[in-house]
Amino acid sequence: MLIPLTHQALDKIIPAIATGAQYASCWGRARDVLRRLLISVVALTIFWLIGNLLGSGSVAIKLIFDIIAGLYWLWSPIYWANLRNSSYRRFPYSGFWQGRVLDIYLTEEIVGEEQTVNKHGELVVIENRERRINLEVGDDEQFRARIKAPLKRVYQVINPGDIAEIVVLSKQPDLSRIDKITDVYLPQHNLWLGEYPYLRRDVFTQVSDELGAVKGKKTYRRHHPHRVQQRRS
Repeated sequence: MLIPLTHQALDKIIPAIATGAQYASCWGRARDVLRRLLISVVALTIFWLIGNLLGSGSVAIKLIFDIIAGLYWLWSPIYWANLRNSSYRRFPYSGFWQGRVLDIYLTEEIVGEEQTVNKHGELVVIENRERRINLEVGDDEQFRARIKAPLKRVYQVINPGDIAEIVVLSKQPDLSRIDKITDVYLPQHNLWLGEYPYLRRDVFTQVSDELGAVKGKKTYRRHHPHRVQQRRS
C-alpha cells in the first residue's frame, strides 16, 4: 500500500529542527565528542590569534565568536541533524508505504580505521567492525527496499511477515521512482529501525493510525514504485 502525502504532512513528519532522538543520533561516540572538543579548542585558539593580530575591536563580537567556537562540540550535532532533515524535506513528493518484512540477515561493516605501530615498528591498520541487522521489506507491487541499523537485542522479535511502514521520497508526482526512504516502523512490536531517526515518531504513528482507519472506508489509487536506487557517495 502506497498513499501519497501532502508536503504539509511531510514537514510535520520530518521536522526542520532536530528532535531529541536526532540530536542523540548525531552525538556519536566518545571519539566523536573528543574530535569536536579538539575542533572547539583549535577554533578558540585561531580566534585568539586573530584578535591579537588585529588589535582591540568590538568586545561583543569577539565574545560571540568565542562562544560559538567554544560550544561547537555541543551545538554541532544539531547542525548536522538539521542538514540531514533538510536533505529529505527538499523532495517535492512523498508517500506513506506499508508492506511486510521479507527477509532478515546480519552483516559486519567497517565503521572506522585506526593506525597503530606494532612491536616491530611497523604501521598496522586496525579495522573497527560493527554488526548490522538488515531488513528486506516489500509488497505485492514488487516494491523492494533494504533498511539496516546497528544490531540490538530488541530486534530479536522481528520475523518475516511482520508489517513494515516507511515514508518514501520522490521527485516524480506519481511516485514512480523512489529516491529515498526513511527509517522503518514495525507497529506489531512498536519498534523503529534505521541508521538515523528521520521521522517524528509521535506524528508518524498518528498518521499511520489515521490512514489505517480511513483505508477501510476509501479505496486508494496504488502506485508501482521501482526498487530503491542505491546511490554511492
